[in-house]
Amino acid sequence: MATLGPESARPALGSSPSVQTHLGSANLPPNRGLERALEEAAASGVLNLSSRKLKEFPRTAANHDLTDTVEADLSKNRLTDVPSEVCHLVALETLNLYHNCIRTIPDSVISLQSLTSVNLSRNQLGSLPACLCGLPLRVLNASNNKLVSLPETIGQLHSLMELDISCNEITALPRHIGRLKALRELNVRRNLLCVLPEDLADLPLVKFDFSCNKVSTIPVCYRKMKQLQSLQLENNPLQSPPAQICIKGKVHIFKYLSIEACRSEKMPDSLYLPVIERLSLSRPTAGSVEDMEQQKKQDSDSGVGSDNGDKRLSATEPSDEDSLSLNVPMSNITEEEGISKDDSSEHISSLSGTQIVFLVSESRPCQRRANVKLCLLLLLVFCAVFLRSHKSLESVDPQFTMRRKMEQLREELELMEQLRDSIESRLKVVLPEDLGSSLMDGVVLCHLANHIRPRSVASIHVPSPAVPKLSMAKCRRNVENFLDACRKIGVPEDKLCLPHHILEEKGLMKVCVTVHALVDEASPKLSLLT
Repeated sequence: MATLGPESARPALGSSPSVQTHLGSANLPPNRGLERALEEAAASGVLNLSSRKLKEFPRTAANHDLTDTVEADLSKNRLTDVPSEVCHLVALETLNLYHNCIRTIPDSVISLQSLTSVNLSRNQLGSLPACLCGLPLRVLNASNNKLVSLPETIGQLHSLMELDISCNEITALPRHIGRLKALRELNVRRNLLCVLPEDLADLPLVKFDFSCNKVSTIPVCYRKMKQLQSLQLENNPLQSPPAQICIKGKVHIFKYLSIEACRSEKMPDSLYLPVIERLSLSRPTAGSVEDMEQQKKQDSDSGVGSDNGDKRLSATEPSDEDSLSLNVPMSNITEEEGISKDDSSEHISSLSGTQIVFLVSESRPCQRRANVKLCLLLLLVFCAVFLRSHKSLESVDPQFTMRRKMEQLREELELMEQLRDSIESRLKVVLPEDLGSSLMDGVVLCHLANHIRPRSVASIHVPSPAVPKLSMAKCRRNVENFLDACRKIGVPEDKLCLPHHILEEKGLMKVCVTVHALVDEASPKLSLLT
């Protein structure tokens, strides 16, 4: 068997050039691949230099005409700055700098006046330059950086439709963000936001993600976001709306915000004033309904196929039952309420845009009875709303539904204030504005029971900085322990609320009764001790 010696293992001298050429070609594929990418960019206008471990822009790019490049992909490289060569591509529309080591953006980027989409995610940016806001951007992705704020000039991006600044260290959004009138998607996930600006309510947002922040309150004006389809808000210490509302979805959140808006306005009349405004009512010009009907007859006819209003109404005269209340002059109503006609007219004239129209004389025969009933209802609403400032609610008919609702609302507010005062005065704390959400975990109620009788609640589950929200199981244990303590102290069973009244905030009035009974049980014992 023949073996190769050292001499035979070496290549022959005649073949050395070909071998050297073959060995040298092993280093060419990367360069050839880079050159091929530059050649394709010059031909197609799309520059793809992704995942090439580049620390700077290729110097050989000067040998190619890249002035017509409209899309550049420099993602997954090792760039520490935006290359100046890129800023010379004036026709560039899309720039992808994802996953690099970029720390700053040069001011020369302002020359890219055709740029509409830029991806700066997964870099090391500490701030965004103001010159970036002078570009016609539609998409801006600056997620996963080290941003602590946004430039105040961000309101100049009037064409911006998508803004992603998630996974940064932003503590507050600039006040001019409300000027982004074209914005459709906003992602501020995983930041340090504590407050959401109210200006966002005026934007046509379709997707809004502010999850994993420190937001405790959603502004009530956000209920005006009619185009919003996707709302992500998990992992926030929300108190208004409470967590039980948030987990039910956007519809329930907006309903809660609408209710809070009505409460904040402190206007019980808002329960039914929007109904009157939707009817587009016009006020009477005379002091009685008869004068108004006479004036309608003298006006031009609005019927079809008839000569005048008298012939149109002659076929069906109103019955005594229908016309009885309509023939009463408005002056009689004001006299019964103890108000002079002049004062009443002044009060009516002070109203802006809320007027009453009686459609009896202009309706068809088949609709007259329904219109008569509508007029009667509007008269009652008129008396309740516009004469309310001159005479108390006790002068209105006790069977009037709105009066009962207003009285019930007033009683509930009084009980809630008494409950708040009882807890705050004894525990020396200040409860949030949303009393129901502050009591739902049972912690405050258990402390109140221990204050009245020490050690009546042996153990209380309390939140911690690591877990700011108690689980539903722990909340239920606290509530059940509180109710057991109330039984031990001597609160009657008929005055005890149920656990779901506290946990689901569905029976705060019953909770008020339980707490008042608990306080009343402690008062006689304190008086005996003193």
